[in-house]
Amino acid sequence: MDLGRRRMLQLSAVAAATPLVAGCGTDGPTVTVDTSLPNGPFGAESTAEEVTAGMDLAGQTVLVTGCNSGLGYETLRVLALRGAHVIGTGRTLEKAAQACASVEGKATPVALELSSFQSAVDCAAQLQAQNLLPNVVICNAGINTFGELELVNGIEKMFVVNHLGHFVLINHLLPALRAAGSARIVHVGSRSAYTGAPAQGIDFDNLRGEGVFDAQQAYGRSKLANALFSLELSRRLQGTGVTSNVIHPGLVKTNIARTAPGWLRSAFDLFGGVIAKSPAQGAATQVYVATHPAIKGVSGAYFEDCNPVNVSGDHHIFDVPMAQRLWAVSEEMTAPYLQGA
Repeated sequence: MDLGRRRMLQLSAVAAATPLVAGCGTDGPTVTVDTSLPNGPFGAESTAEEVTAGMDLAGQTVLVTGCNSGLGYETLRVLALRGAHVIGTGRTLEKAAQACASVEGKATPVALELSSFQSAVDCAAQLQAQNLLPNVVICNAGINTFGELELVNGIEKMFVVNHLGHFVLINHLLPALRAAGSARIVHVGSRSAYTGAPAQGIDFDNLRGEGVFDAQQAYGRSKLANALFSLELSRRLQGTGVTSNVIHPGLVKTNIARTAPGWLRSAFDLFGGVIAKSPAQGAATQVYVATHPAIKGVSGAYFEDCNPVNVSGDHHIFDVPMAQRLWAVSEEMTAPYLQGA
């Protein structure tokens, strides 16, 4: 099934449900392949195993956050299968250990609760203490609460988990990544970054629940933060050999909708097999961007269906001033946990 047909099915089958799950609506920007960057032979139907076929990743150490289910688990499984030493994180060590023990290859579990900035600091410290510093990081873990406003230490929860937790973690890993001389950072974002975020992009005056709360916009905001974090990080890493890119995995049938309202879960259960990618297909783009030699040196790009893309229309995913402001605000919000980073 080609990209156009898949998106048509997405729009026609669950027009009401899809925006909440994946940020896909009936109107919005047009996505086209960016031919100025390397393109590969892979697309929407490709799987993580297919994009790594024939690769020997022995000697690579890859950190995958949120390894115990969905895209994270498939990413863990395939990269370990290809010979990488995969460090898989879970909200608890038990969850991570269960996932790591179930795959073929070398996998090491580490606890990481992204709603706790101290947990991100401790995770990075543990990797350093055990000489497990990665040369590839896939910021995969994320949540969609679908519900009422929730605050974590006075900050909206999805913004904390989907952005700020990874912000703290990456900042603590940056010295080792720079020292490696060649490393990749992959941020798992979403089309919600340009279809579901507030019109102004990051509404900096509403990160602590000061204004009206809209769960869909809050999720979109957090995904836009992923894209802008990657963009500013790529700028700061120019000339270091470390790259930073953001990807949209597609609408994937995982358990991210487990906290959604009943009607939405029912719609996704009913239509998910028709409109959604499998986890094997959904993990393909992040695995491709993390490992494939064709895109060595590519940084600051946005990928969908295993290719870099351009996005038309009004959006903020390549807004450099907003990315710089987001970095500064993120530093302010997490300052006590960035000491020593």
